[in-house]
Amino acid sequence: MIRPILRSVVLFSAVTVLAQQPKPATVKTAVRSQSTSTLAYSVDGPEGTVEITNVAYEIAGTGIPGRSKDERLVLRETTRTRQVLGEIGMEATTTVAAWPLGADLTQKPLYSVTVEGTDPKTLNGEVLVISRGLEEVEWWSIYKLGTGEHLFDTYAPILQFSTRRDLRVLRYVGLEIPGDDTPDARLKAPNVIGVLTYASAERVIREVLITADDAKNARLQRSYADSNRTIAFANGRITAAFSQNYPSAASTLTLSVPVAGDDLDATRSQAPAGIHVRVWKR
Repeated sequence: MIRPILRSVVLFSAVTVLAQQPKPATVKTAVRSQSTSTLAYSVDGPEGTVEITNVAYEIAGTGIPGRSKDERLVLRETTRTRQVLGEIGMEATTTVAAWPLGADLTQKPLYSVTVEGTDPKTLNGEVLVISRGLEEVEWWSIYKLGTGEHLFDTYAPILQFSTRRDLRVLRYVGLEIPGDDTPDARLKAPNVIGVLTYASAERVIREVLITADDAKNARLQRSYADSNRTIAFANGRITAAFSQNYPSAASTLTLSVPVAGDDLDATRSQAPAGIHVRVWKR
C-alpha cells in the first residue's frame, strides 16, 4: 500500500502547484487603427488606367529632433496614384500624418504633410524623404520628422554624413536645380545653375548659390532633360558633379565646397573658370 499513498501525495502536490500559478495577464489594446488599400482598373483608353491607394503605418523614435527625448511617433503614410498605362509618368499624391504613440488616430494629428509624390521614407529617425519625380526627372523633398516642416529640395539623391568620427552628428546635403516655376525670382536669373544646401535634421545651416558667367552654360547645367547631377562627401569637401546625358559627351563639370567646423566655406570653393560659388540666403 506504500506506492499508492506516494502517488496520491505527488498528485496532490502537483494540483496544489498548478492552482498557485498566477493567471496570465490580459493584453489590453489601447489604440487600434485600420486603413484600406485599394486598386481600381478601368478600360478608358488603349491600355486602361490604374488607380491605387496604399496605406502604411510606421513607428518612429525615440530621440526625434524637435520632440521630447522619449517620445515615439506613429506615422500614417497614404499614397494615391493614377497611371494611364502606356504613357510616361503618373499622377500621385502622398500624405504623411503623425501622432504621438498611444494617441487616438481619429483625432487631429501633430502635423500632416501632403505633396505630389510617392515613396515616403524616414531617414535615421530624423528626417522624412518623399520622392517628387513623377515624370522623367528625379527629385526629392526633405522634411523635419518631428514637426513636418520643409527643409529643402534636392535634384540629386540626398547626401548624408557625420561631421565627427567619435560621435554621430549627421548632416544632410541637397542640390536644388530651379525650374521656371520657382517662386524665388532671384533663382530665375539666366546665370543661375543651382543651390547647394547643407542642413541638420532641425534647420538649414548654410546654402550656397552656384552661377556661371556664360548664361548658355548655366542653362545647359540646370537642364532637366540634358543633364544629371551627383553629390558626394570626401576628405572634408562636398563635391557636386554635373554631366550631360547620352548621346552627348559627359563633359562633366565638377566643383567642391569645404566643410569647415559645421558650416560651408564658400570662400575656399574649387570650381572651373567661369563658375562661381557664394553664400546665399532665401
